[in-house]
Amino acid sequence: MDHDHASSCADYLERIVYFLDNELDEADVTAVRLHLDACGPCLAKYDLQRTVKALVARSCSEPAPEDLRQRVLLSIRQVQVRLSTEGG
Repeated sequence: MDHDHASSCADYLERIVYFLDNELDEADVTAVRLHLDACGPCLAKYDLQRTVKALVARSCSEPAPEDLRQRVLLSIRQVQVRLSTEGG
């Protein structure tokens, strides 16, 4: 893969996330689709991203238990306090 092709792919790979979330305008959607039709490696990465996104969506259908939520919130607060004392 030459450098121009690699940089072109990098640009499309960045847009795949937005493509999956339906956050691109029509012109970008068309460009991404055309690139995916022509580029096997990018299509494989797109398929992987789509699969991971679907798996996460299925796995996150239930709310977290309240005790877990409280522990996570406590950890976030501790990090925020530590960062604010280190930065100030």
